[in-house]
Amino acid sequence: MYDVIIIGAGVSGCAVARELSRYQGKFCVLEREEDVCCGTSKANSGIVHAGFDAEPGSMKAKMNLEGSRKMKELSEELDIPFEQNGSLVVCTSEEQRGGLEELLERGQKNGVQGLQILEREELMKMEPNLSDQVIAGLYAPTGGIVCPFELTIALAENACSNGVEFRFCTEVQRVEKLEEGFRLTTSGGTMETRTVVNAAGVYADVFHNMVSEEKIHITPRKGEYQLLDKTAGGHVHCTVFALPGKYGKGVLVTPTVHGNLLVGPTAADIEDKEGTNTTREGLDTVAAKSAETVKNVPLRQVITSFAGLRAHEDRDDFVLGQPADAAGFFDCAGIESPGLTSAPAIGRYLAEQAAGYLNLPENTEFHPERKGIQKLSEMDFAQRMELIREEPAYGRIICRCEGISEGEILDAIRRPVGAKSLDGIKRRTRAGMGRCQAGFCSPKVMELLVRERGIGWEQLTKTGKDSWLICGKNKDGIEESTDSGRDGAKVWK
Repeated sequence: MYDVIIIGAGVSGCAVARELSRYQGKFCVLEREEDVCCGTSKANSGIVHAGFDAEPGSMKAKMNLEGSRKMKELSEELDIPFEQNGSLVVCTSEEQRGGLEELLERGQKNGVQGLQILEREELMKMEPNLSDQVIAGLYAPTGGIVCPFELTIALAENACSNGVEFRFCTEVQRVEKLEEGFRLTTSGGTMETRTVVNAAGVYADVFHNMVSEEKIHITPRKGEYQLLDKTAGGHVHCTVFALPGKYGKGVLVTPTVHGNLLVGPTAADIEDKEGTNTTREGLDTVAAKSAETVKNVPLRQVITSFAGLRAHEDRDDFVLGQPADAAGFFDCAGIESPGLTSAPAIGRYLAEQAAGYLNLPENTEFHPERKGIQKLSEMDFAQRMELIREEPAYGRIICRCEGISEGEILDAIRRPVGAKSLDGIKRRTRAGMGRCQAGFCSPKVMELLVRERGIGWEQLTKTGKDSWLICGKNKDGIEESTDSGRDGAKVWK
């Protein structure tokens, strides 16, 4: 019997887990994939939104502002990169100027600090590559960028270090209310818990509707992106948005904390909750829409394209807390933009609700800090030499594009909630995220995974489940001949 089971190991579920570990109790996170951060949390813009877009009084507005204000402190506690680079929402005609004024007023009502509308001359000093059509923009100095992988992984590692259990490859199939608590039927057996936190992304409506007559409905909203090489990373310095529309904040152009340039996303409502394929039409839209706000985006330097799904609930707000008819079942549903920004606040909000419901005592041994993987590329020469003297594995570079060493990869495998697949290594270390997109480093990373995990080559996957990397050994199924070749070598037939 658990005190709390969290369904889903995305950024919201891991944030709840980390905040719950401030209390004494038995907590477990269930995730159907083989790792954290395998759904919406791995395919988003990585933006820390200032908080001027959400409707005043909504849960989005409240969580966005609190999460944004917590991010710097959280990044220091968890040792993850965070940059407060500021954001710009630009307009390209006088008819749109009213939209900027509306966002300014909304942001001020939400409590966002430092907002101001700038004219073209001021904007061009900040961002010389803005489109020739841009006439004005709303500047938010508190806007920022973060790495969504590193944030989610750090939250999970810290939660695990503080006693939270994680079970992967465990798909929840059914949730039933009991007289006291809930029974969860999973692919790994039946589990019981006093309370549930439903952080299942685009599937959160499925689990909510199993226990409540107050139905919710989530539409998967697909967004397609293009990621550009680091040589394009300085094309803009702020995150540049167009005016928001019916389907969200539109296509943005932003630097990333790792020095790349990111362009996207599109917004298309679909039925398929697994529909993360990219399309020619979608990527053409990214190119066309980005050109409306930023000129000469060097799209010839695209190194990869990807798509993610946002969990859009019909009421266009986060669904947080207990339904009236399902006490002990805590929703964390409809978490779309600004969900990444809001995650620290959502985690605290739901953890406090669940702990209060269960009357859990404080965990006086909670430790809020987590030390990230040592990054050789960020060290000076003397620091590198000292680290290599202590551990020679850091002297062997595996990923040439990103300068990732064997020592970093070994650390990623051995850590709490460690990497188990090629993509798990990539998200933790960036090995495979560079210009060649794992073309050179994959064999060596695979070798390290086999050795460290004690598994066979045929068990290696790209991202869990049936994404096998090796289907067999060379010459499997070929019989050795009794004859020998002219040079004495074996002959196969």
